Amino acid sequence: MGVSAAGMIQLGISLVAVCLLAMAEPGHAATRHYTFNINLQNVTRLCHTKSMVTVNGQFPGPKIVAREGDRLLIKVVNHVQNNMSIHWHGIRQLRSGWADGPAYITQCPIQTGQSYVYNYTIVGQRGTLWWHAHISWLRSTVYGPIIILPKLGVPYPFQKPYKEVPILFGEWFNADTEAIINQATVTGGGPNVSDAYTINGLPGPLYNCSAKDTFKLNVKPGKTYMLRLINAVLNDELFFSIANHSITVVDADAVYVKPFSTDVLLIAPGQTYNVLLKTKPVHPNATFFMAARPYVTGQGTFDNSTVAGILEYEHTSHVKTLPVFKPTLPALNDTAYATKFSNKLRSLGSKQFPANVPQNVDKQFFFTVGLGTNPCPKNQTCQGPTNTTKFAASINNVSFVMPTTALLQSHYTGQSNGVYSPYFPISPLIPFNYTGTPPNNTMVSNGTKLTVLPFNTSVELIMQDTSILGAESHPLHLHGFNFFVVGQGFGNFDKTKDPAKFNLVDPVERNTVGVPSGGWVAIRFLADNPGVWFMHCHLEVHTSWGLKMAWVVLDGKLPNQKVLSPPADLPKC
Repeated sequence: MGVSAAGMIQLGISLVAVCLLAMAEPGHAATRHYTFNINLQNVTRLCHTKSMVTVNGQFPGPKIVAREGDRLLIKVVNHVQNNMSIHWHGIRQLRSGWADGPAYITQCPIQTGQSYVYNYTIVGQRGTLWWHAHISWLRSTVYGPIIILPKLGVPYPFQKPYKEVPILFGEWFNADTEAIINQATVTGGGPNVSDAYTINGLPGPLYNCSAKDTFKLNVKPGKTYMLRLINAVLNDELFFSIANHSITVVDADAVYVKPFSTDVLLIAPGQTYNVLLKTKPVHPNATFFMAARPYVTGQGTFDNSTVAGILEYEHTSHVKTLPVFKPTLPALNDTAYATKFSNKLRSLGSKQFPANVPQNVDKQFFFTVGLGTNPCPKNQTCQGPTNTTKFAASINNVSFVMPTTALLQSHYTGQSNGVYSPYFPISPLIPFNYTGTPPNNTMVSNGTKLTVLPFNTSVELIMQDTSILGAESHPLHLHGFNFFVVGQGFGNFDKTKDPAKFNLVDPVERNTVGVPSGGWVAIRFLADNPGVWFMHCHLEVHTSWGLKMAWVVLDGKLPNQKVLSPPADLPKC
């Protein structure tokens, strides 16, 4: 090879030096490269084979692993006929809105044969997040976990687990989800529901023709496992439980919480939790179902089925007839349990991981969220609440109309005229008894309206469910920010009495929150991230019906308070 012994030793020393340097610098950040090939893959579940859109032929998609402070460069190459864009759910995207991913909000979609590099840095976040397609209903098959480890040398604020396991809840449709939502859009009716829920892409033994497609978690006795739970289901919140085992919640939406133990966890689409599972000290001579089924508050049809995986202690496979224990899950509409669970969530609020709750508020907003109707086109019979109406959904009675060009680009170039209006209503134009007898007129208005915030505005937002076409829990997701959930309650928000009960000390900090069925939730956030940021219900059917809007956060005065310039390969519409 022509390298002297001295040279080899020198090389060895410099490699050791590099390794020691990497270990010695907790702030040492890496750049990580990934390639996502969007392609069609034949997948079989429940004895049905279908060709579906995947990333790298995987279902669910590949996992992204990074450390806090790392930069990610993810090249997405679109080999399918569908337009594509990918959202990195829960990543703050400080000044890098071009990489956020919602189609027609921060970018035009990646067209067939085109590619785009998502370029962003993970700042001040660690925990479990996830990525998913953010166009039409393609996220039903295009999704995967984002695992953000703490910086090197920074421990978890809880016992280090023996092993970490991602658990993604998803949905399986025998039919093509694009055909389902396209048909529903035409008829104005509720879309067909899924045929199964899945754990890591597998429906499990409680469905016909599915026993072989069961997720199994093989564990050792007396160990602590960290389960990274992600709800990637399209349209349902889920209750989750492991038979004869309790779990300890330590993290919600990639923010540490005060640990608490529970037998049953409630997780809405878009939400993530890290939970610790302590296995039994000695071999229990049994196997245990890990099961999830929906929490349902609305009046529409839903997939009323249960997904199960199996928790098995190692060396049990040779024993044929071990008893199987099944968990007891709450009733499908158990809002009392849902409330009890969400009230347990509190920010860790330690010196190292403080809860920086905005104590003063610059701007207050009151948004109603709920369902409504649009008129059926002339000479057509529709399948909405009546045969002359189509289902719709809205915020402050504005059902959002998707633009045909990307909002961030039109804002950045100052060409928003004719693309969007900056006058989204700060409260309902016509107040009514939101959770009482619904008004006779359920028609929504339609438009592309945004709310404009100066840089560093401290925002308080009350989101109020309505009883129009039935009260329902709505998991609202805000892009570009975490927010603090300072209060929630049932009935109509009372602006004179309710704020006195707000928790401004250690409220949970997250990116997706359930607006309680027939109730309200209060959140606060600091608008410290310039750009255009989507906010929408994470029930895909409601997003399709228009339960969405966006915030424009203006640039600040300093250079590091301005949106970065757009990348050269930003897709065109």
